[in-house]
Amino acid sequence: MNTAPTPYPIGTPGTPWGDAECAEWLSSQTRQRSYETEVLSVIERLRSRFDVEEYGALDYGPDYYRLMAIRSRDWNEDLPVVLITGGVHGYETSGVHGALQFLDKHAAEYAGRVNLLVAPCVSPWAYERIHRWNRNAIDPNRSFHEGSRAEESAALMRLVAPIRDSALIHIDLHETTDTDESEFRPALAARDGKPFEPAGIPDGFYVVDDSENPKPDFQQAVIKAVEQVTHIAPADENGEIFGSKVVARGVIEYPLTQWGLCAGMTRAPYRTTTEVYPDSPRVTPEQCNAAQATAVCAAIDYGLAHSDTAK
Repeated sequence: MNTAPTPYPIGTPGTPWGDAECAEWLSSQTRQRSYETEVLSVIERLRSRFDVEEYGALDYGPDYYRLMAIRSRDWNEDLPVVLITGGVHGYETSGVHGALQFLDKHAAEYAGRVNLLVAPCVSPWAYERIHRWNRNAIDPNRSFHEGSRAEESAALMRLVAPIRDSALIHIDLHETTDTDESEFRPALAARDGKPFEPAGIPDGFYVVDDSENPKPDFQQAVIKAVEQVTHIAPADENGEIFGSKVVARGVIEYPLTQWGLCAGMTRAPYRTTTEVYPDSPRVTPEQCNAAQATAVCAAIDYGLAHSDTAK
């Protein structure tokens, strides 16, 4: 027997949140881990090999967060640029640590071949609270557009502006978790005054291509590399993942720029959003981090091999 989803505990069903509901939501958020200990300390250890810069800050009084980026030390304007972003959604842990693992274990392989620009934890307030939104109940990954109300997104766009039109590759590292269905999508529906429609969680890794400029061979190169580390998500009975048609094994498409997604913030010809599934009993946190780092390597390898034909 089907039962209606339990109403989200904040707000009135069918009515968008106002200031009172947002304040109630904020009061329920608690710090569960340390950005300073788990992220900034790792970035500090990378200073001997990379240039590290503070590209902005979040003054979420009483909390203050430095936004950090890592660059290739010997930046060469004649080399292609690779942009790597993680932690746009703070709760998606392997996006953050996969980016840092790539820098630590694999970046040296590309020295003198590409310029790397890495923002490993775009949303540190949300990282500490293991949440999707920022402090103002805004999703940074729908906020990469002019006049953005998400400080995290606006700061990253300012950092990326000089390479926005020239970058070759942008890979944005994400996760799909069981809490997408149990917490974050119900919260979104409640905030916007809409009904929550369960969609199910895909079991495995997948990627999101740009429906307005698809690069199917590039996406498949990432999928083929990552399937050596973790399993690939199958389509559901409708041939979809989260309501989007599976256009190739492990690949769906979104209009990246139109939706204000991080992966749509540049004009890089090779763009993708990874989605690791950390809640599977078939994977470990170490595998999830490795899957993200492997995806980055595969993206760079493909981009370098095909850069002469990129359009």
